[in-house]
Amino acid sequence: MPADISIRALNAAEIQLAVDWAAAEGWNPGLSDAACFGTVDPAGFLVAERDGAPAAVISVVNYDARFAFLGFYIVRPDLRGRGIGLRLWQAGLAHAGGRTVGLDGVTAQQANYARQGFAFAYRNIRLAGTPAEGEAGGTVDLASLPFAAIEASDARVFPAPRTAFLKAWLGTPSHVGRALLRGGDLAGWGVVRPARQGWKIGPLVAQDEAAAEAVFRALRAAAGGAPVVLDVPEPNAAALALAGRHGLAPVFETARMYTGPIRPVDLARLYGVTSFELG
Repeated sequence: MPADISIRALNAAEIQLAVDWAAAEGWNPGLSDAACFGTVDPAGFLVAERDGAPAAVISVVNYDARFAFLGFYIVRPDLRGRGIGLRLWQAGLAHAGGRTVGLDGVTAQQANYARQGFAFAYRNIRLAGTPAEGEAGGTVDLASLPFAAIEASDARVFPAPRTAFLKAWLGTPSHVGRALLRGGDLAGWGVVRPARQGWKIGPLVAQDEAAAEAVFRALRAAAGGAPVVLDVPEPNAAALALAGRHGLAPVFETARMYTGPIRPVDLARLYGVTSFELG
């Protein structure tokens, strides 16, 4: 590595740099993502600098003692192929320690990630489009529900607790959360947020397809007729069918990969991934 390369953690305000670079790569992040992402593990957002200027970024956020998630792995285009990215990658994984690390990588890089110890789990499919308007009743404001109920539902579809992140995600003023109740119990819930282009739905969690349909319709209505994006785990055929019914078409896909075992997750309940950057 060139002697003029240094690596350090980004401060809270600088996390926006990683989000801006992701936008330039076509990942279409949400408008308030940086502030929410920074609640998880601020020390996990790293930058490699060359001559005092950012050359590459990565995030490896530690959710708990067992699980971390890698994202925002981007090298400045004019500095690629010089070993800067690899050095930063190594620093990021060192931050994770002995934790299992997950990532959503572009499929073209799947073989490279496999050489670094990541094993393929399944594909996530990004679908986008402008759904037709329709009935959107029957749901309630997600903020009206006890946080413990939402967190318990999230624990069934995500490999680690993420209390601080969920509170920030649900509490961001521009984010809209809706929920479906059955007999007073939480049957489905989701969040939609404004992005660089259109709106993004995620997470979308439901007991079954009917509950997911009701919540999706409510979130679609909150987007006000704008295009929406939904990231769906391919093993959930019902989620893919839901997206297709509403006119969403595949845009690209990622490979969800892990370096080791994770807490069991119920993909049949996961109709929309929260984000490709933090899982």
